[in-house]
Amino acid sequence: MASFRQDEFIILSDALDIAEDATGNYFKFSSGQWKNYGYDVKTLSSLSGGEISNFALAVLSKGMRVLNDFESRTKGRDFYFICLQDHLILKALNRDGNLALLPLLVYIFTHELVHIVRFCNFFQRFDVPDKERVEEEEVVHSTTYEILKDFSLSNLDYILDSYQGHRICQVVV
Repeated sequence: MASFRQDEFIILSDALDIAEDATGNYFKFSSGQWKNYGYDVKTLSSLSGGEISNFALAVLSKGMRVLNDFESRTKGRDFYFICLQDHLILKALNRDGNLALLPLLVYIFTHELVHIVRFCNFFQRFDVPDKERVEEEEVVHSTTYEILKDFSLSNLDYILDSYQGHRICQVVV
């Protein structure tokens, strides 16, 4: 399976910075508040079997971060991993010349960060039945669109239009 090249990791980092900034602005919190939302990014080379998908461009997995801090009120804290599916992202880029890596990753990261914010703020539980999972995806696609619709980034409009069919519901924030 194809993995990101070294030079693509710079784009990945830039996309994450853009997505964090845009998502934080939407939810009205500072960049410093991101440390309250425990997450990290994994690429194909560091994924385990259950984190690899054959259909999603990214998978969000949940774990527990053990805290050994004296001042910590809890010993464990939810921790999320945005598991990028390099092979599927690169395949999509090769298949569609209108896609570009930076705007596609900005969309993917923004989408996953919206999930993380929703889970951490108890707007939605992580483990839900399939029906609720579909509804959650519709809400997250709609919210992602709201965050990025006025964003000035080459080829982003094309990506937003590609996910138009996934934004079926009204979002109330």
